[in-house]
Amino acid sequence: MPPAQPRPQPAPGSWWSDALADPWRDPDAQVVVVKTPADEPPALEKVPPPGPAPRAGLGLVLMVSIITALLAGALGGTLGYVFAGGGGGVLGGSTLGGNPPLNGRPPDTVAALAKKVLPSVVTISMRVGAGTSLGSGFVVSNDGYVITNNHVVQGGNGSATVRFTDASVAPASVVGSDDESDIAVLKIDTAGLPDDQLKPVEFGDSDRLQVGDPVVAVGAPLGLTSTVTYGVVSYLDRPIRTSEGGTARYYSAIQTDAAVNQGNSGGPLFDGAGRVVGINSVIGTLSEDQATAGNVGLAFAIPINHARRVAQDVINTGKARRTVMGVSPDPSYRNPAGGARLASVEANGPAAGGGLHAGDVILAVNGKPVEEFWDLTALIRKYAPGAVVEIQYLRGTTKEKTSVTLVADAK
Repeated sequence: MPPAQPRPQPAPGSWWSDALADPWRDPDAQVVVVKTPADEPPALEKVPPPGPAPRAGLGLVLMVSIITALLAGALGGTLGYVFAGGGGGVLGGSTLGGNPPLNGRPPDTVAALAKKVLPSVVTISMRVGAGTSLGSGFVVSNDGYVITNNHVVQGGNGSATVRFTDASVAPASVVGSDDESDIAVLKIDTAGLPDDQLKPVEFGDSDRLQVGDPVVAVGAPLGLTSTVTYGVVSYLDRPIRTSEGGTARYYSAIQTDAAVNQGNSGGPLFDGAGRVVGINSVIGTLSEDQATAGNVGLAFAIPINHARRVAQDVINTGKARRTVMGVSPDPSYRNPAGGARLASVEANGPAAGGGLHAGDVILAVNGKPVEEFWDLTALIRKYAPGAVVEIQYLRGTTKEKTSVTLVADAK
């Protein structure tokens, strides 16, 4: 693996010149166009020096003259007809073509959707140490609550600034967050804001999404506020585990090909009706250096049903409930067929109540395959405490199924 290259520094005087190296906070990511060998033009053959140009034949000259005369005659006749007012031309007072209203877009278009949702999306900036964290968020209530990613505000002093799509700004404070689910809640100070400034989003149902559904991401990629990108859902319930600052984060993600980049973190993913179905949080990239990572058609969003539940817990109690099934997977277990082997099962816990034992290999949760040991945690976190899930597992060489009632952890 080649060593990481030193990161280019922002130009002096840039407003974000003191940004952190965190790629989700720092818009200072270069965009580089690389010329591949396949793009090289083919070598040109050597040709002999040009000799005297051959004279055009009489037939060719005559043909060109005839075509030119015909075109000129047609053009002249047309212009004469128009300027004479024939057929209601320009001099007749008619307008060529139609002039639909500039803002008139059918309600099912991306343009109409963007016009509807943009006022609900904000750009979030917060001082973190000697730098500035930059991300996105969206208004979820008339009294000013905003949902974003925890990694957008993590390490800050709790005070942030939100910028609306009309360029107005307002101070905000962090109400609370959950690092493992990567959800944070802010509260805007509404003093001095117009009564109609806050426009809460409409919530969709992420459980009803299907692969191929159209989605729109809105946020501030690379610091470019109020940016709209469009794509489709390319996979559902993709288990995601990320790690930052020693904290592991788990969720069962919505995968999309809508372009998402640094600065989109915490911004909303809308369905075709303009309802929030996810929170854009992670991108897939080929870059080994996160500072230069860019979208390659793989972005991952936290499902809104999960995020909304966590946010409501944070608002009501100051902390989130984490869903568990009372097991510890074995991180050393590897099998080409997938699965997560249980290293231990909590006595009298949900899994034990469903008949699971240490050594059982979990193959699927509600039909979603478990490929790695941490997939089990990510898939379980999707559900609320009290939900009943079907577990497919392997005991010895026998495949079996059981139902487990999930609970909240004791943290």
